[in-house]
Order: sequence, then C-alpha cells, then structure tokens
Amino acid sequence: MSYAEKIDGIDAVAHYLASVPAWYLATCEGDQPHVRPFSFAAVKDGRIWFCTATTKDVYRELAANPKFELTAWRPGSGWVIMRGRADLDDRASDEVRRAGFEHMTGLGESYDGPDDDTLTFFTVKDAEAWMCDIDGSWTPVKL
Repeated sequence: MSYAEKIDGIDAVAHYLASVPAWYLATCEGDQPHVRPFSFAAVKDGRIWFCTATTKDVYRELAANPKFELTAWRPGSGWVIMRGRADLDDRASDEVRRAGFEHMTGLGESYDGPDDDTLTFFTVKDAEAWMCDIDGSWTPVKL
C-alpha cells in the first residue's frame, strides 16, 4: 500500500510535514508569489497549527490575502499539497504555544517566551489536501 493510500486526515498531513526538515508555504502579494521554508506544524483539537511571527512578511501577506498553499516532499512517499485560507485568530493552546516556541528558538529565532506578542499561531480554513505521485496522480486527503 502506498503512502497516498494510507494517508487520511489532518493528523497524517501534520505527521508528514513533521517528517521532513522543511516544507514550503506560498503566499501572494499583489501579483507576485512568495514561497518560504516552514518547519512547524502541530495538531490540537482537530486543527493543524502553524507558527510564525507578526514581524515577518509572511504574516503581513496572509493578513492581506489569507489564501496560501504548502507542499512537502519526502523521497519514496510522493509529496503533499495543502491549500486553504489562513485563520490568523491566534487561539493556540498552551501546549501548541510551548511546542512552537521551543521549535522556533531551536532554529535560532529569539522570543521572550511562548506568550511573546510577536510569536503567533495560525490555522487553516476551507482546507484541501492531496498526496501526489510522480505518475501524475493526486489522491485527496480526507480532512
């Protein structure tokens, strides 16, 4: 059974993202796409949470146009694509905030703690996801 046949749900997408060193999130500013590496994803209460800072361009771009797409590839497993609209209303749990803070500071970023005002968490609305294969197939992921 291929990974695409086994993947099901938001937990599986988050697990896939966590299994690679970096995955890529694309936004758009006007007619110019922007893509950058991300590496934090966590699931809590059936929602996938991502972490960034309010001082970063990605946050400003998502505030202006919440549509985004992300992708990750792992050898032998095809790649995942998820798209949707960013929900920037930061309601992340203490557990997610602590994990995101530890992850981001582990990357060398500096914050005063999990509740630092510049450290922010967002989730996705109207999400769609697929597992894709080199053969051209896109297998929908049930979210």
